[in-house]
Amino acid sequence: MGSAIASAVGAAREKESEMEGEKKKRRQQLEKRRRTEERETKGVASLLHVLRKIQNLPPSPFPTLPILGHLHLFKTPLHRSLSHIAARHGPILLLQFGSRPVLLVSSPSAAEECFTKNDIVFANRPRLLAGKHLGYNYTSLSWAPYGDNWRSLRRIAALEIFSSHRLQTLADIRADEVRWSVRRLCGEAEAVDMKGVFFELMLNVMMRMIAGKRYYGENVAEVEEARRFREIVAETFRVGGASNIGDFLPVLRWVAVRGLKKRLVALHENRDGFMQELIEELRRGMGGDSGEVGEKKKKKTTMVEVLLSLQESEPEYYTDQMIRALMIIWEMQGNEGDDAEEGLVVMVRQQIGLRSGDWSRYGYRLLVLLAAGTDTSVGTMEWALSLLLNNPHILQKAQTEIDTQVGPHRLIEESDIADLPYLRCIINETMRMYPAGPLLVPHESSEECTVGGFRIPRGTMLLVNILAIQNDPKIWVEPEKFMPERFEGLERSRDGFKLMPFGSGRRSCPGEGLALRVVGLAMGSLIQCFDWERMSKEMVDMTEGTGLTMTKAQPLMAKCRPRRIMASLLSQI
Repeated sequence: MGSAIASAVGAAREKESEMEGEKKKRRQQLEKRRRTEERETKGVASLLHVLRKIQNLPPSPFPTLPILGHLHLFKTPLHRSLSHIAARHGPILLLQFGSRPVLLVSSPSAAEECFTKNDIVFANRPRLLAGKHLGYNYTSLSWAPYGDNWRSLRRIAALEIFSSHRLQTLADIRADEVRWSVRRLCGEAEAVDMKGVFFELMLNVMMRMIAGKRYYGENVAEVEEARRFREIVAETFRVGGASNIGDFLPVLRWVAVRGLKKRLVALHENRDGFMQELIEELRRGMGGDSGEVGEKKKKKTTMVEVLLSLQESEPEYYTDQMIRALMIIWEMQGNEGDDAEEGLVVMVRQQIGLRSGDWSRYGYRLLVLLAAGTDTSVGTMEWALSLLLNNPHILQKAQTEIDTQVGPHRLIEESDIADLPYLRCIINETMRMYPAGPLLVPHESSEECTVGGFRIPRGTMLLVNILAIQNDPKIWVEPEKFMPERFEGLERSRDGFKLMPFGSGRRSCPGEGLALRVVGLAMGSLIQCFDWERMSKEMVDMTEGTGLTMTKAQPLMAKCRPRRIMASLLSQI
């Protein structure tokens, strides 16, 4: 009996020893395989590094995956993810957005080289699906390639739409809309949705300047027309926030774009028809068809009326399509497009085998970057007021400046802004910390060039991360702090390429002058007329959203009451 037990115990120990031996052998095999794979990976990395050295290409993060390129490295928001990558790998990087090569620039010197020495080379735009269907087949000002057509459109915009003279003639419109906003706030006793106030202000300003119409707030004349316009704007946001994976993964182009293409085409037709109706209405108001000229025509004040008058002398060039293209108000906010994008998300996920949880990590919905129009103003005003609410001593200093320079007996005017340097410092500091477009509108190289000593192939998309540049501690002292005083005595134009919220070079934002006028007048009026309070003792939440533009995750809610010193004047407006 005892010998049988001893024999069984011995057999069990022998079996256990064999199992331990097998486990050890498997561990050794796995370790050997890991070391082999590590050597192979290092070998591939070394080979790629050598090839890049030979080709003199910019450095690139490892690994670059087949089909995806570097898309697996991106998290939301994209500009923050790209800032982290640049901080780790350098200010000049060559990335792969799927099959599309992308030059990521995150330093003032590299940006200066792109927009001075290589300005013409990078004057093109990448051809993305939205530009085909919303940009009149890449012929509108925002989407057109660099060439004669774009130069003509830019000249028209500079001389007839955004010139100092034209903006000055329309100053009364901007002042009137700001007064409307002030009157509205005087009647608000509870919390105010300031993003809504700024949004309606900007769209009313733009549409009154473009076509003499206002579609938000009180005294809206054409109710049905206003409803149609608001629907078009809402759909533009939804479709604008959706992605086209085919722009970056051509292998999926024929599968992934059907739903988005259908919506883009429908939006284009609806918006185009609406704008053509406005053109026809204004044409009739000028005295009839474009062939009728004479003294009976009223003074041309809106953008469309100016373009229609040019059409009379050059009808073949100033076509209705060109006028419609120049009328486009396009503002893209990535976090507005989640619903529009859902079908595309599911489709592409199925095509490339991504798990549901992988989608946000790969961040495809952040890759449509092209935007133009009024995209800086609403965000800048919302961030600026948020910063002032969290820094009441700065708000008080700004009020003192306005009280001294303007006084309590009249409202601030655009002409006063030149005499309010601290107000301008607040706006500049806001745009430094929270640029509405943290990634400049993308450019594309038309030929091979060099940046930072590296060879940049033709057809490379250029992304300039101004968020990284404008918050670099090597450039700015305590960049995380709101300090308008850092701009005192320093005009933004003298600051080189350290601050460029409107871009630089030939394709910089043509509406910079208009945006600064509206933001300056609106913020100056709010500071002059009201005392502001946070909703609670808690600081305003400064968390940013996950979209392409730097919007607040939580729209700003605030309390305001008319300042005692301004009560008499405000009762009369």
